[in-house]
Amino acid sequence: MIKSTIYILLLSILPFLSIAQFNYSTSNKKAIKAYEEALNSFNRMDYNLATENMLKAIKADENFIEAHIVLAEIYIDQGDRKSAIQSYKNVIEIDPEFFPELYFPLTQLEMMESEFESAKLHLEKYLSYNSLKPISRSQANKKLESCEFAINATKNPVPFDPENLGDSINTEFDEYWPSLTADEQTLIITRLIPKKNEILLKQDPRQSKVQEDFYFSFKENGFWKMASNAGEPLNTLGNEGAQTIYVDGKIMYYTACSRSDGKGRCDIYVSRKTNEGWSEGANIGSPVNTSAWEAQPSISPDGRTLYFISNRAGGIGQKDIWYSNLHDDGTWTEPECLGENINSSGQEQSPFIHPDNRTLYFASDGRIGMGSFDLFKATKNDDGTWEKAINLGYPINTTFDEIGLIVNAKGDKALFSSDRLAGKGKDIFQFELYKEARPQSVSYIKGIVSDNESKKKLKAHFELINLESKEVIMKAESDQNTGEFLVCIPTDNDYALNVSKEGYLFYSDNFSLKGVYEITDPHLKDIALNPIKIGEKLILRNVFYETDSYILSDKSIVELTKLLEFLEKNPHLKIEISGHTDNVGTPDYNLKLSNNRAKSVYTYLINSGIAQNRLEYIGYGEMQPINSNSTIEGKADNRRTEIKIISN
Repeated sequence: MIKSTIYILLLSILPFLSIAQFNYSTSNKKAIKAYEEALNSFNRMDYNLATENMLKAIKADENFIEAHIVLAEIYIDQGDRKSAIQSYKNVIEIDPEFFPELYFPLTQLEMMESEFESAKLHLEKYLSYNSLKPISRSQANKKLESCEFAINATKNPVPFDPENLGDSINTEFDEYWPSLTADEQTLIITRLIPKKNEILLKQDPRQSKVQEDFYFSFKENGFWKMASNAGEPLNTLGNEGAQTIYVDGKIMYYTACSRSDGKGRCDIYVSRKTNEGWSEGANIGSPVNTSAWEAQPSISPDGRTLYFISNRAGGIGQKDIWYSNLHDDGTWTEPECLGENINSSGQEQSPFIHPDNRTLYFASDGRIGMGSFDLFKATKNDDGTWEKAINLGYPINTTFDEIGLIVNAKGDKALFSSDRLAGKGKDIFQFELYKEARPQSVSYIKGIVSDNESKKKLKAHFELINLESKEVIMKAESDQNTGEFLVCIPTDNDYALNVSKEGYLFYSDNFSLKGVYEITDPHLKDIALNPIKIGEKLILRNVFYETDSYILSDKSIVELTKLLEFLEKNPHLKIEISGHTDNVGTPDYNLKLSNNRAKSVYTYLINSGIAQNRLEYIGYGEMQPINSNSTIEGKADNRRTEIKIISN
C-alpha cells in the first residue's frame, strides 16, 4: 500500500518537479543546493544522506515547498508514514493551493495511520477542485465512502478477541492460509521456510532463499499436535500454498507457480490422500487453468464447485472470484465470474466457501472498507444468486491487509493469519465470530461403510437431500480403501441421507433439523450395507404420512424416488412393502392403519410404472417392534415402512 501511494504521487509530481527546477518556490541558493544534492542521493537510494540534505534545505528556507514534498517521498520509501504525513501537512500550511494533487496521497497515508477525521477533511478539500479528472474524482469519492465507513466502524467495534494457536502451530517463520476439516481434527497451514543449503547451491543465485511448504497438525485430546512438514510429493523444491481441504480431509486443491506443466504463472493443482500418503499434485487443467493467473482455490463441501481467484479476461476488476462446477466425468465446466455483488473494480482474494455451501468469506481492496484489504461475507440465495457482500467490521478489519479467513463447520470460530504480534512474523490466530457474521451452522455424519456380511470396506455414494425443496445439498463418496466418510449436514432443514452401491440395498437416514439453528452433536455412525438377496430388509426412514393417516406426505417423494430408481436398476427384484406402528391405539386399528400405509406406497410405485407383479404389501401393525415402546424415540423407530426382497 505504501509503494502504491508513492507511485500515485510520483506520476503527478515528477513532471511538476522537473518544471519547478527552473522556478523553485525559494530563491535561497543554499536551500536550492542542499535540495538538489538531496535529490541526487534519493535517486541513488541513499535515504540517510537524502534526508540529511533535504532537512538542510528546509532549515535554510522553511517555506521551501518542493523540499517538503520530496522529503515526504523519502519518508514513505523508508516506511515512516507519520513523518511523511507531517511533511505533506507542512506544504498545505505554507500554501494550501500549491499542488492540489498532494491531498489524495496524503489521505491514503492518514487512513493507514487511522487518522480518519483528518483524511475526510483532506478528501473533501481535494474534491472541491473542479479541475479533477473524472477517474480521480471517482477514486476520491470511493475513498471518502471508506473514510466515513471507517469513522463509523471504529466508533462501533464488533466483538473480537483473537487467540494465538500457540507453539505447536506457529514458529519464528511466517504461517498463513489455514485449512480445517469439518470435524476440526486436521489443520493444514502454509509455512514460509528457509531453503536448505544444498538446494540453494543448485539454484540460480537470483532465486528466492525461502519456500512455501504445507504443514499438517492433528488434534489430540482437544489440543493441536506439533505441525509437521507434509513432505514429498506434496511439497517440492518450489512453492506450494493457498490450499483448500475437502471436508473429510481426503482431497486438497492448492496453488503452485512456475511449474513445467503449468498453463500460466500460477495454476491450481489437486492431490488425494491414499494409503501410501498424499499423491503427487496434478494440474487440474482447462478450463479452470489458463495462461492467466489462477490461484487460492476453495472447494465446496460437496466437492462439486471450485471457487478461485483469476485475473483472466471477462472479469469485473483486476482479480476476481470465479467458480467452476465438476461434471460426473471429472471435468470442470467453463468458469463463471461471481458478479458485482461479490467482485469489485479492485482485487478480490482468498475466497472461502463454508461447509453450509451458501456462505462465502473473502478479502477485497475494491469495496468500501477500512482502507486496504478487508474481509467480507456474502450469502447465496436459494435461486443461486448472491446477496451483496457485507464488511465484517472493525477491529476484525483494520487499516492493514486482512486476507485468508476461514470459519469452522459449527460456524462459531474463525481462523486467520496476522502479524499483529511484534517480532513473531505471521501467525495463525482463532477468534469467536460474532453472531451476525456467522454462517449457517453445520453438523456432520461420520463413519465407515462396509458389507454387512463380509465386513469388507466399501466405496459407496452419498446424497444429502432437502426433504422440502427436493434439492440435493451434498454429494460424497466413502473412501474405497477404508470405507471412511464424512458428510456435512446444515441446520434449519429436514434432510434425507441416502447411501447406495451397486449390488446392495440402499441405506436411508433422516435428520430433522427444521428450526434448529445451533450445531447439533455430530453423528458418528458406521453403515453396513446389505447385499441384495432374498430376505434382506430395508427401512424407508424418509417415508412419512399425515398424522394418524395413510396419506403420503410430500416429504416422502425424495425416498420414494430413490426406491423407484433402485427397482428400475434391479428389474428382476420382487419386494414386499410392509407397514408398522407403535402400540398407541388398539391392535386392530394399528393393523388396519399399517396395511393402508403399505398400500399407499404400493399404489405410488404402480402409478410410477413399476409392474404390479413385482410388488406385494402387508400391514403388521404393532406386532414387529424393533425398539421399546416405552420411550418417544422407541415409538418413532417402530412407526416405519419397510421393504423386503422376496424374489430375485
